Amino acid sequence: MTEAAGHPPAEDAARAALLLAVDPAGLGGAALRCAPGFPRDRWLGLLRVALPEGAPLKRLPTGVPDSRLLGGLDLTATLSAGRPVVERGVLADAHGGLVLAAMAERMDSATAAKIAAVLDAGQVAVQRDGLGITLPARIGLVALDEGASEEEQPPPALLERLAFRLFLDELPQQAVLRWPVPDRAAIAAARARLARVTVPEATLEALVAAALAFGIDSARAPLLALRAARAAAALAGRDTVGPEEAGLAARLVYGHRATRLPAAEEAPPEPPPSDPPPHDENSADQKPEGGPDPQALQEMLLAATQAALPAGLLAALGADARNAARRSAGAQGREGQRRQSRLRGRPIGTRAGTLRDGARLSIVETLRSAAPWQPLRLRERAGRPGPRILVKRDDIRLMRFQQNTETTAIFVVDASGSAALHRLAEAKGAVEMLLADCYVRRDRVAVVAFRGQAAELLLPPTNSLVRAKRSLAGLPGGGATPLALGLDAAMALAEEERRRGRTPLVILLTDGRANISRAGTPGRPQAEADALSAAVPFRLAGLSTLLVDTAPRPAPFAKQMATAMGAKYLALPAANSEKLSAAVTATRGAA
Repeated sequence: MTEAAGHPPAEDAARAALLLAVDPAGLGGAALRCAPGFPRDRWLGLLRVALPEGAPLKRLPTGVPDSRLLGGLDLTATLSAGRPVVERGVLADAHGGLVLAAMAERMDSATAAKIAAVLDAGQVAVQRDGLGITLPARIGLVALDEGASEEEQPPPALLERLAFRLFLDELPQQAVLRWPVPDRAAIAAARARLARVTVPEATLEALVAAALAFGIDSARAPLLALRAARAAAALAGRDTVGPEEAGLAARLVYGHRATRLPAAEEAPPEPPPSDPPPHDENSADQKPEGGPDPQALQEMLLAATQAALPAGLLAALGADARNAARRSAGAQGREGQRRQSRLRGRPIGTRAGTLRDGARLSIVETLRSAAPWQPLRLRERAGRPGPRILVKRDDIRLMRFQQNTETTAIFVVDASGSAALHRLAEAKGAVEMLLADCYVRRDRVAVVAFRGQAAELLLPPTNSLVRAKRSLAGLPGGGATPLALGLDAAMALAEEERRRGRTPLVILLTDGRANISRAGTPGRPQAEADALSAAVPFRLAGLSTLLVDTAPRPAPFAKQMATAMGAKYLALPAANSEKLSAAVTATRGAA
């Protein structure tokens, strides 16, 4: 964050904490991008002191289940009392205060959607375990963003609803030390005054115009800026929002949401001189004395917001787009795709079903399902001996799991022709660079080479760097180009990896000069037709593929092959291992 004239960002961060203490539910909350350390602890301490006496500040556990997040049936109390007893969740317990979510960048989309619904409605609707109740939950959320890169951030559904996003890592420590201790009595007075604060029409129009000028399409942003301006006015002891409060709200709410810089407007031509209209002191069109000039107010808001824009705004937009693509593809946190499993993985809830085929029973959720029906079932038994708790088939709840599959990068290398040795050297370099990350990503690498009249699995899927080097060292080059056979071998390997529960990623390195058909006969027309036929199954199977054109000049047939495969096309006449590894990483991220 850059410093605005007379308003250092450290001071704005402290003001954001005070505004959040005044109106936590109206502002939604704040996202703090900061590693654990002094700036974050200082800001959270400031917020705790600013909150009124008795206002709750609840911590949201990582991977919290729905029963703890939203509430549900208190199993122990229900079984003891013989009637349904409601257990309040974290969100309902925080009513009137704030919820603190650690490692928000790792929050799954399902949990984020439930929290977003509560932020919108101000209440928790519990529709589970035979219950149908509604609990008040007017809360604000503080999302602690500890991501190591710009692509790791809290779910967009939450960021959209949080008024502030603060980058505390960029603040100097001395500025953080100068944050004042808030006056809790002044915060309480501001809360009481908030309902009486009004906003002039000119200020409201200027806030909306400023949002449009910075490319902010969301209707929530002006509403959040309006609430922030009202909270700032209430904190200053005023009953009307002034230019200073509007400028602060624009900096805090619009600065991190801007998608473009405001366009410079051309000065309108001067109108011809005319006689001034007669002065009428009672005219309704006269501007009130001391009232803000709408044009000057809008320019002031634009300047205030632009001063608070993060550095490298346009570069950050590309990172946000890549991050959205990764989330939509389900590759969040680790590479590879997510899939549901009945037997192992991370628990993601339960489902009704029959206990068979090795499915795992969730004892607690089964008892939760059966508990509301116990009084009725005991009366039906009419004193006959039997178990104290009656569980029926409809009560059975089975555990659901989610697994992150491993990724197998399959290099399909054209080892024919005079440049084969160079291409193999680049493939070796890329494989070695990718294997350096295998211990973290749990990826595997395989190499299929084709030349002459055959395709060979040179390196079966492995994460052993020593084995990869040994397999690649002795491969000779030269001969014809059986491209169709290479694709057939790669497709067979990809299907095998899928059956083993892994996510295949195919990288084809070729110059596109196919001249050997599937039958082993020479001839370019038939060889190209067979290659196109072998490329179609990659697209139909939905495999993530990358075609690297290593010809001295981009080959038209290689582009045709990429289209048939549904592959990303990359022309690298002078390929090197760094460029190839970067391209593979980008393709893996979009998988």
